[in-house]
Amino acid sequence: MSARTWNGSYSESTHPPRPSRRFYQPPQTRNPVSDAFYDSVERFGRSTRGGGARGRGGRGGGRGRGLGRPMNPVFNDPDPFWDADDLGEEEPAEPNGKAYDDVPVEATGKDVPEPVTSFSDLDISEALRLNITRCKYAKPTPIQRYAIPVAMTGRDVMACAQTGSGKTAAFCFPIINGILTNPHSRSPNGAFDGRRGYPNSRAASPLALILAPTRELSCQIHEEANKFSRETGLKIVVAYGGAPMSQQLRNLERGVDILVATPGRLVDMMERSRVSLRGVKYLALDEADRMLDMGFERQVRTILEDMPPPGKRQTMLFSATFPAEIQGLASEFLSNYIFLSAGKVGSSTDRIDQKVELVEDPGKRDFLRKLLQEQAANGSDGKRLTLVFVETKRGADALEHWLMRMGFKAVAIHGDKEQMERERALKSFKCGRTPILVATDVASRGLDIPNVSHVINFDLPRNIEHYVHRIGRTGRAGKSGLATAFFTAKNAPIAKDLVDLMKGANQEIPPWLNGYAEENPYGGDGHYRRSNGYRNNNYSGGGGYGGGYGNGGGGAAPSYYDDYPAAANGGSDNNFTYGASFDGGYYPPPPPPAAENYGFEQLSIGTDDWA
Repeated sequence: MSARTWNGSYSESTHPPRPSRRFYQPPQTRNPVSDAFYDSVERFGRSTRGGGARGRGGRGGGRGRGLGRPMNPVFNDPDPFWDADDLGEEEPAEPNGKAYDDVPVEATGKDVPEPVTSFSDLDISEALRLNITRCKYAKPTPIQRYAIPVAMTGRDVMACAQTGSGKTAAFCFPIINGILTNPHSRSPNGAFDGRRGYPNSRAASPLALILAPTRELSCQIHEEANKFSRETGLKIVVAYGGAPMSQQLRNLERGVDILVATPGRLVDMMERSRVSLRGVKYLALDEADRMLDMGFERQVRTILEDMPPPGKRQTMLFSATFPAEIQGLASEFLSNYIFLSAGKVGSSTDRIDQKVELVEDPGKRDFLRKLLQEQAANGSDGKRLTLVFVETKRGADALEHWLMRMGFKAVAIHGDKEQMERERALKSFKCGRTPILVATDVASRGLDIPNVSHVINFDLPRNIEHYVHRIGRTGRAGKSGLATAFFTAKNAPIAKDLVDLMKGANQEIPPWLNGYAEENPYGGDGHYRRSNGYRNNNYSGGGGYGGGYGNGGGGAAPSYYDDYPAAANGGSDNNFTYGASFDGGYYPPPPPPAAENYGFEQLSIGTDDWA
């Protein structure tokens, strides 16, 4: 390769030629990948994003709520290259198989393969078997006993199991083993771009796709998949919103065997012809009910249209709940599938001790303070973590600051936090430096955080499914846990569902809660109320991500799903303009109902004053 100099002569370039990969090379024939390949370089500090994650609106300059909030002194280290690994070692989470022995599994379908009782019974590659041992997986959980043998035969799977039951490994093991033992050929001229009808050499073409609804869950799956595929040569890439797309595209250009992605970011990459799914042989949807129920159905269908039809690919759907209306939609994606149900569908585990406390709204904070003080007095702090759920993002920030003033080491996580802030907060919480995590529902689904001993519902959710997923953050991998709920008069609609759930888990029910249940016999409000397929967001502002990189406009992402479909973030991301379906049609919401409890003023509902 030569380069033109200033005087018109040519000289040999010092830059190495760009590597090309015209022919697909099976993973087992590649050089083993060192552990350093998986280490991510993290740079911390304030984001240079022009506008906030949610703000006042205006073209490209919305003021993000919370940009001026004081930094948490516990985990916001002044060193911009602070490393969470310095905080201490994280205890390995070894699944407790004995606690699952009495969990029944129901398998429905034709010719169901026999379950396995040990990982040694599986016909898998030696590299995967070694990695299973390294991860200290001694005995498969009930859902793994059935799902892994079914998936390894190539059958489609629709599985429902309690939270913390090992669903991630149940679909990762068959995918990794399938790629290692059955390498598939690809076109020598690059991935086939079906929309244009000619080979597209720039488009990445993965063999397996794993979809997750949130960026936290996608990062967690990516991390686990890397552990399971260590020293196999497999290339695993994660793509999610809320982070610059350029780096994710560079990772894809280096090659990808397994792509872990959120629907919104993946559709955006497909529209740019940077990802082709024509070669996908394995598809897994984690938390499938949430993706469909929260308005991702259109994006999921767009993704499925770009890959081989059912029967030509293997599809696996996993979640903790499968409501009836979701089952009908999910069945369209499967072919000759086997339905697996571990335990009671949509139930909580009896390993979680559930307590419900009747508390007045103004007294919630004092009750929480006493509860945490008693917990600290009993020595249940440090490595034993407490997760506190609140309803709103404002409430999460306010409660975090209040807890810090009260002397508790706490950190908050919600959808308005920058991705780096959220990752740092989770690392600080998981290693015990800040043993109290205040969260909205962004952390309630799918995340596997070891050693969470206590879940506190400071604000109860409006439907029982969210309650199940919240308390499922404790009692994971066969361990016991405690869940405490603060019940107020406004939570009466969920009382009956709560009583039914607690009865099914053999929990003690307070007499006053039975009284609320009798007065509200029809239960809660069911699923989310949606408009045009999207959840209404009471706290969205114009121009949230519009100010991100200067193109402006658009509204904030709905609720806590920051990687919502491409239109959700409005405006632009990384200099690429989204089609902003929320742009221009923003209607100011009423003041947040919990504002008084968190010490905020009731703001005017005009768009110019909403922040």
